[in-house]
Amino acid sequence: MEKKLAEYKCDTNEAISLKLVRFPEDVDDDGTTFHPEYSHQLFGDDEVVFGYKGLQIQLFYTAGNLSTLFKVKYSSKVSEVFDCVEPDDVEGKIREIVPAGFTCNTDDFISLLEKDANFKPFGTLLHTYTVHSEEAGELTYQIHKADITCPGFQEYHKRLQTFLMWFIETASFIDADDDRWDFFLVFEKYNKDGETLYATVGYMTVYNYYVYPDKTRPRVSQMLILPPFQGEGHGAQLLEAVHRFYCSFPKVQDITAEDPSENYVKLRDYVLVKLCQGLPSFAADKLHLGFSADMVKEAQDKLKINKKHARRVYEILRLRATDMSDEEKAREYRLEVKKRLFGPYRKNQRELAKMRKCLRPEELVSHMGQMDTQTQHEELEKSYQVVVEDYRRIIERLASQA
Repeated sequence: MEKKLAEYKCDTNEAISLKLVRFPEDVDDDGTTFHPEYSHQLFGDDEVVFGYKGLQIQLFYTAGNLSTLFKVKYSSKVSEVFDCVEPDDVEGKIREIVPAGFTCNTDDFISLLEKDANFKPFGTLLHTYTVHSEEAGELTYQIHKADITCPGFQEYHKRLQTFLMWFIETASFIDADDDRWDFFLVFEKYNKDGETLYATVGYMTVYNYYVYPDKTRPRVSQMLILPPFQGEGHGAQLLEAVHRFYCSFPKVQDITAEDPSENYVKLRDYVLVKLCQGLPSFAADKLHLGFSADMVKEAQDKLKINKKHARRVYEILRLRATDMSDEEKAREYRLEVKKRLFGPYRKNQRELAKMRKCLRPEELVSHMGQMDTQTQHEELEKSYQVVVEDYRRIIERLASQA
């Protein structure tokens, strides 16, 4: 019995099919399908649904306005074979995140697709750029800034944010009614039957926090480039455009990010180095003198970059300007980076000093045993190697874009 019931388990990441549809023939073209990276927020940590064989959950979106087709298909349901065994409510789970207004009929979806010709990007145009494609030649992209006052934007955003659940591990929906949110959207311009249409590529949400007494601190909350467009440089274009936008406001203190992922930190490093490399305080002949107050001030004043991020920029640019085959120069660089990395370990030492005053000997021993000096040095060296490897990739990417 247990073996037979196990046949009715399905991997939800495989069962869910996503599409961004431009042409009617895309609906039946498996080549345009992509799948979630995550589905645990809806279907639990195992990312498994019970009760179906051959389960297919179709979530297809028109490329521009993201009008939605939602269908659930399966070859067999457990309740058809076993009495008193109920399948999971797949449809109910998906309805929790997909806003009302979707269709379950393919013909109706094709009609909605025809209306996509009338879709125009929301908000104001900030930046236009091109990307060369082997198949299609030069493709044009636009970055727009929108807010909730743009007609139709709130409904569009509700459809757009459903993608977060499938591609950001700890995603949550935002309260878009708050007027302190800024939205930055990336669109591709493309031709269809002689007309210019727009396809949604990705987006970023930024919340404007108040900083006493009269400043704001924009904080990046969510950022997603949709899978068909990943690896083409759109994330860097978007982040750079957002930075340049906020740099034009004297009241902006600096630009930060909420709980950034490793990939976001690497992307930010690349963009900030690109922006800072032309500043006088970061000139090659200044780098070997060390991280300076001039660097902090210029990065803050001209590019709204805080001290912590400016320090990373300095380390990357100094690595680029350092001949690492020269032992003395390499040693100087290594010590400079390790000095920053040692901060958490130094804090650990201070905490141990405080503990000595208030803990009993046996409690103190258990804390002191957490990391001896030898282990600290080994961990520090490991951290240094990881950091330098990341820095080298950024330097290579900058060289390839030059």
